[in-house]
Amino acid sequence: MKNIPRIFVEPAPHSGAIIPVEKPVAHYLGHVMRTKKCLVFGGGNEFFAELNDDGRTITVGDKTDHIDPGNNLTLYFAPIKKTDDLLNMATQMGVARFVPVITERVVAHHIKWDRMKKIVIEAAEQSNRNSVPEIAAPVNFHDLDLKKICFADERVAYEQRAGNQNFENIDSVLIGPEGGFSDSEFMALDNAGARPMYLCKTILRAEVAAVVAIGKLIT
Repeated sequence: MKNIPRIFVEPAPHSGAIIPVEKPVAHYLGHVMRTKKCLVFGGGNEFFAELNDDGRTITVGDKTDHIDPGNNLTLYFAPIKKTDDLLNMATQMGVARFVPVITERVVAHHIKWDRMKKIVIEAAEQSNRNSVPEIAAPVNFHDLDLKKICFADERVAYEQRAGNQNFENIDSVLIGPEGGFSDSEFMALDNAGARPMYLCKTILRAEVAAVVAIGKLIT
């Protein structure tokens, strides 16, 4: 609902629950937004709520009729220097699950995943979602079941191979790192029968490629 602060809580809220809140949240409600009323969400549902007089707890009220605008997409991605931007934008577009994939050309090896979780929570609050996407543990490229992978194929920028593509029933996509997939990784994808997704005839930054790929799957 417009102009009412939205706060993610876990475990998932329910009517009648009294939920402790951290000081920054209480300060945001009482001193920044100057209100006690808010919306809390989690687990796909949203509820009316109000900050209690103690300034430390929130009482959850009735469930709203807001339907979660998220989707069931899984984004497999190679960690990049701007992983925070990638996760922020993909969360806004409704992605349900993130799986970091370690490829040969990954250069961002020391991602602060706790900070990334905070970023997706804030993006979910801002984008009117009722759920926050999961961030799975990193996996190695060679441990993926490539037969079931749809991947962003930048080779279309060098070859005239793009055509009409049907992504019906596709619920996941793999995005490579800044330097793209290696020759051996392309070979593994091709040999496994992974499904290429041609984004455009220019080379996109990885975070932009993720947004374009998600857009193809949700439209």
